[in-house]
Amino acid sequence: MRALILSLLLGLSAAAPAAAEPAPPAGMARIPGGRYVPLYLNGRASVEVRTFALDRRPVTRADYLAFVRSTPRWQRGRAPRAFAGPGYLASWPSSVSIGSATDARRAVTEVSWFAARAFCASRGARLPTTDEWEYAARASETARDASRDPVFIARLLAMYGTPRPLPPVVGSGFRNAYGVEDLHGVVWEWVDDFNSLLVSDDSRATTARDHPLFCAAGVVGATDPRNFPAFLRYGFRAALEGRTTVGGLGFRCAQDV
Repeated sequence: MRALILSLLLGLSAAAPAAAEPAPPAGMARIPGGRYVPLYLNGRASVEVRTFALDRRPVTRADYLAFVRSTPRWQRGRAPRAFAGPGYLASWPSSVSIGSATDARRAVTEVSWFAARAFCASRGARLPTTDEWEYAARASETARDASRDPVFIARLLAMYGTPRPLPPVVGSGFRNAYGVEDLHGVVWEWVDDFNSLLVSDDSRATTARDHPLFCAAGVVGATDPRNFPAFLRYGFRAALEGRTTVGGLGFRCAQDV
């Protein structure tokens, strides 16, 4: 009798449906956790990335306009100079005007790291870490890890090398296997620890530029010397300061789930 009851209980347990994964916040994709090998190991064999949510698209001008209207201290002309360079939102017609309806759908750029963090915090979110961003960015439309696919790498290089006088309308890039769009070829994107390869403290205003990314040692120390798009991304981040505001640099938010 006991054996029969145990058998029935085990059968019910096996037949029970698996718990549903929590849905990500609206407008975000759920990125399942895992391990990956970053371009620079820094003494690590690999990196574990925990499950997180990531904006499906970069933040748009319309999104950012709503933020500066509700948070006037981040409007152009009011943002502290220590936290936003002279190019902050410089292409906007005014501090609370973003241009045409098409302009409203463009990825917002000319935003500093400090401003991007403030925007994400206003949503109860944060900027993604370098590891989170790179982990998600390995994905092509069909594979979650296409980082060793020469066709994918060549495609990214072509996208990075295409001149763009204006930030494109969001959604103009491809959607990857996670459902995240525009990670490549639309705008460069802020990450929370953008200068983690430059400094060991948490300063985001460093002007240090003596880093192996800018010499042949950067290739020697890399885990995949053929991944030129990753070199470009790391090199671009290494040239930034927290108050940097340039026309090709935008952001998206992440959130723990």
